[in-house]
Amino acid sequence: MNAEVITLQGKKFAVFPLEAWERLQERLEDLQDIADCKEIEAQIARGEGEYFPSYILDEIIDEGKNAVKVYREYRGLTQAELADRAKISVAQVRKIESGQSEGSISTIKAIAQALSVDVDLLI
Repeated sequence: MNAEVITLQGKKFAVFPLEAWERLQERLEDLQDIADCKEIEAQIARGEGEYFPSYILDEIIDEGKNAVKVYREYRGLTQAELADRAKISVAQVRKIESGQSEGSISTIKAIAQALSVDVDLLI
């Protein structure tokens, strides 16, 4: 690829076809994806963080299931066990899981802590 070099206000710039620029951007994005994957692999190897099976997100995003319920079931807890760990009532858990209530910020934080997940995963 040949680029034309131009000078504007004392600075040199390379000008090349838009298609070449778009291909270059795609390659840079691919390289960033590879670097991100390698970092995730390194974190897993170091035992950092927790990673969930893809079906967890599929159930929440694609199937529209309640995140609290999905993570509770993934952890193998009953509603009563979650309520006990989060120090809330079973009725609150039921309302949140059924969509009748979103739960207060403090309740969602308590549930997240009880499930050992980030609050962001439940919102």
